[in-house]
Amino acid sequence: MTAPTHQLPADRTPDPAAPVPAQRGHDHGPADRADQQPPATDPERWPDIVTRPRASRARTAVAERIVRRALAKLPLRARLAGVKDIGLGGPLMDIRDPDAFFGRIGASGLIGFGESYMAGEWDAPDLVAVLTVLADNAAELVPAPLQRLRSLWALRKPSAQLNTPEGSRENISHHYDLSNDLFALFLDDTLSYSSAVFRGFPAEQALLPAAQHRKIDRLLDAAGVREGTRLLEIGTGWGELAIRAAARGARVTTVTLSAEQRELARTRIREAGFAGRVEVRLCDYRQVTGDYDAIVSVEMIEAVGEEFWPVYFQTLDRLLAPGGRVALQAITMPDDRLRASRSTYTWIHKYIFPGGLLPSTEAIERVTTEHTRLRTAQRIGYGAHYAETLRLWRERFTERSAEVDALGFDAVFRRMWTFYLAYSEAGFRSGYLDVQQLLLTRDPADRTAGEPAGGPTHQETL
Repeated sequence: MTAPTHQLPADRTPDPAAPVPAQRGHDHGPADRADQQPPATDPERWPDIVTRPRASRARTAVAERIVRRALAKLPLRARLAGVKDIGLGGPLMDIRDPDAFFGRIGASGLIGFGESYMAGEWDAPDLVAVLTVLADNAAELVPAPLQRLRSLWALRKPSAQLNTPEGSRENISHHYDLSNDLFALFLDDTLSYSSAVFRGFPAEQALLPAAQHRKIDRLLDAAGVREGTRLLEIGTGWGELAIRAAARGARVTTVTLSAEQRELARTRIREAGFAGRVEVRLCDYRQVTGDYDAIVSVEMIEAVGEEFWPVYFQTLDRLLAPGGRVALQAITMPDDRLRASRSTYTWIHKYIFPGGLLPSTEAIERVTTEHTRLRTAQRIGYGAHYAETLRLWRERFTERSAEVDALGFDAVFRRMWTFYLAYSEAGFRSGYLDVQQLLLTRDPADRTAGEPAGGPTHQETL
């Protein structure tokens, strides 16, 4: 699917509030379909989609007033029940059930906004465009007086999502143990679930594997990985980075909390011929011991949690051998937005990444300076590349929706996953989010012979 049409085909996006079509695996032909009653949306799986959370009339009225005023100032068209348009003109946001839409936002804020999309109460022919407008104006959507009172109205993160060693395992499993087959449907053959680095735009599906290898090679180069390097990877994914590092002659220890990922990563590493060079461990990063010449971690810090950022970076410092280097890839957000929203419970926390929090580059600097000997020697940002990566994933997910059905995922899940991919893409297109590759080395005062000298951070943007 190509821009600018990002809408899911009508025959693939039934209203989740209505009965869900039977899964393809149980479809035996037209005769069976004629008599078959499709199952309703599962209330145990989607309790807050089937039944709207309740809010007081006053809270709903306040929410409606705030949302209407915000939409009226934005460059989009919010169409209410197919009749009235609000906004300055632009991409269409079709609010099919205004009462349900405003009621959900009144009950649970931005969580309700996402749930309303999952329930089919609003839609958009170009979902990314609508969400990009909202991301562009995120800081002004809620009036300043209410922003200052965020602690009174915003939902708080549940303590169950705290990233203790036990909590981290549950949080990671929630997302990464969904199904290896699901991820394989929309990722490329490298099974890389992080931003690629392209040579130019617009990106193409056929070029995605090479762009993922380019990203991996940049990180391995930054970390100085070569023949004989003792490499630690924190966050295995499905093993592609470990395979490329082993191909350079490195001895790799890679750790993950996802049993599904570990199983497939081991298979892929063995089939690539590197089982003797790569050890895949199912363990928490805090449990790792030893000394490593290089440490690489790709988009794993987002799952650490702010409370454990000091422990995370202290662990990197503890495990890094003299003269070693750390190469990280991290999704970042502006520091002022991090400070404002760090304790807020969001739609992403509830449905996609429990316990997650994106750092800012300033937060990384604060934590490493205060708690470790590590310093940022180089930083490269390439958010536009992530937007294109996400577009390719979203388009492939949409194109293969029948195969998603066949895996047992229903219409609500498909709308949820589409919203997640579009929401993330909009964040990068608006500049609200960025992705960085960072090189960390030891403070020059703690440097040993042969260690990089560090010095001022070198920052680039691709």
